[in-house]
Amino acid sequence: MTTLVHRIGRHVRALREARQWSQEQLAERAGLNRSYIGEVERGTVIASVVTVDKIAQALDLSLSELLRLAPLPSGPSSWVASPQTFASDPTDAESPTHL
Repeated sequence: MTTLVHRIGRHVRALREARQWSQEQLAERAGLNRSYIGEVERGTVIASVVTVDKIAQALDLSLSELLRLAPLPSGPSSWVASPQTFASDPTDAESPTHL
């Protein structure tokens, strides 16, 4: 699996453990199977956006908050936009918000 998948999984585990929840408690809150939560945390599955959103909501976070908090890989393979990308002038025709 990719570095990003592993980092998101480790981040989900850290957030769950910070709340002192078991995998079963997180799974119940997210409407998912406990074993699937374990696979997400280990980075052995690529969770869909819908699934990651369910996990985020169970952790009382938005999807963007969960993904923003997850450490991201750096270098050429890092394609995630920085916050400045979305804070550009909306009147600028070159702005990513007009894509």
